[in-house]
Amino acid sequence: MKMFFMIYTEAMDERVTEAFKNAGFRSYTKMHGATGEGEESEPKLGTHYWPGRNNTLLLGVPDEEVQKLVDLVRKFKQENPRAGLRAFTFPLEECV
Repeated sequence: MKMFFMIYTEAMDERVTEAFKNAGFRSYTKMHGATGEGEESEPKLGTHYWPGRNNTLLLGVPDEEVQKLVDLVRKFKQENPRAGLRAFTFPLEECV
């Protein structure tokens, strides 16, 4: 299993959630209001000078589902190249 972790601008939240649900990914954890600086977009620090925030999305998925998620994120990045969208995977073991 893998943990799929995605960071994206909060302005894309409805589109991201809808696309993931339409692709069959209905179980997720979302965190709102993340701040930070990246390489592909302006900082989003929630301040007057650097407004905006990010959301993060976490999905525990079987290894064979990861490529479907990667393809979905690549499509978003192509459509929104300055949105600062990033995605990562890391090993995941369920313990309970």
